[in-house]
Amino acid sequence: METPHFNATAPLNFVVNGKSGSSDADVTRQAIESGMADANCACNVMFAAPGELARVAHEAAARACADDSAVVAVGGDGTINTVAQAAHAAGCIMGVIPDGTFNYFAREHGVPSETAEAICWLLNAHPQPVQISAINERVFLVNASLGLYPDLLQDRETWKARFGRSRVVALTAGLNTLLRAQRRLTLHVEWKQQTRDLRTLTLFVGNNQLQLEQLGLAGDATLAEGPTDGHVTAVILKPVGTLNMLGLILRGSLGRLGDASGVERVVCESLVVKPERLRSGRKMKVAFDGEVGWMSAPLTIRVLPEPLWLLKGAPTARDN
Repeated sequence: METPHFNATAPLNFVVNGKSGSSDADVTRQAIESGMADANCACNVMFAAPGELARVAHEAAARACADDSAVVAVGGDGTINTVAQAAHAAGCIMGVIPDGTFNYFAREHGVPSETAEAICWLLNAHPQPVQISAINERVFLVNASLGLYPDLLQDRETWKARFGRSRVVALTAGLNTLLRAQRRLTLHVEWKQQTRDLRTLTLFVGNNQLQLEQLGLAGDATLAEGPTDGHVTAVILKPVGTLNMLGLILRGSLGRLGDASGVERVVCESLVVKPERLRSGRKMKVAFDGEVGWMSAPLTIRVLPEPLWLLKGAPTARDN
């Protein structure tokens, strides 16, 4: 695998999402410009107003390709997902400045949480390949899902609009959604030359080892297969009652969800998901890295053959 050429003297192209994180986007932009100026490094900071993120990300990626530089996503996992989609399509290098609620992707790859520290880390980083997956060719870095989980994300945004953006609000909203979960999915799933018809509350596919570990879904640490070596982890949550759902919530908070009898885990390179009665053009509600949308069935979820080239600093214990 040939590492793409990276011109470290060319300006980095930062994409700042006005919707992401709890801090004001203008303050974030000023911190970036100040940090880059202190390091005597040039940069382009592109501010994305609501609804403009995808367009701005593609413009920044094209600019990065033109001068062998990188596009840098500033925001949470949803913002990073949109920029990664543009960077991967353009074939350019990408960097990350976390400014969201959970920041699973940034934390997985050792990016500091403070903007000033993240800039210093970024300026000493080098392009390294990172596994990237897709659902119907829509890139995801952390997870993709259907069923209960997309409902949970929509409810979380409603709660955030009322009570503010924080982990406490996000977790409380999630608890409320889980306790009133009623809708069951009947799906036909294919993977590894196997087929299954199953009923589930949600089908969750993880591409992020950190998130899976925190939920207790990463499996046996002695196994080679995982979300860093060409595999994703599909998690099937079987229909359960309210009391059992409370038990699953408790296990998840303790990092022991994988031990629960109502949870099934499958490690695979790809899977195809169809609703029980597949109609031509039928749409299914899906989530990818915290964003919710509608996609035509069947859904094909797979690890992409070409990696995302991410600017990363010195390897951490997680990378070894």
